[in-house]
Amino acid sequence: MISDSFYHLLFYTIIAVTLIGALLLAAWWLGAKREFPRKGIAYESGVEPSGSARLAWPVPFYLVAIFFIVFDVESAFIFTWAVAWEPLGTTGLAQITVFIVILAAGLVWLWLKGGLDWGPTASRKRNPHA
Repeated sequence: MISDSFYHLLFYTIIAVTLIGALLLAAWWLGAKREFPRKGIAYESGVEPSGSARLAWPVPFYLVAIFFIVFDVESAFIFTWAVAWEPLGTTGLAQITVFIVILAAGLVWLWLKGGLDWGPTASRKRNPHA
């Protein structure tokens, strides 16, 4: 037998899909159908764009951002585990230990591959004659 929870979920899904479809249809129907050349240019406080908007960000910027996301998510899981520490017991402790060990192993692998080497010393190691 299918439980009442399934019917509630099905009803909610139908409403959500219908609402999204109606909004997309309304945007298409009410939206402007004409294209203007000036419509495609970037707008920055009324200043005409000049040059390229593509900036060469250094790779370490992205690495730091990715590390922040990984360790931020890790800390969210660890804090959640810490809040529910007593009901989870030894099983929860074993699971969070495996989680931390896998993340630590990934960090060690990244360190051994040179993913953490950046800055002036890293560029000297790669190109000693520069």
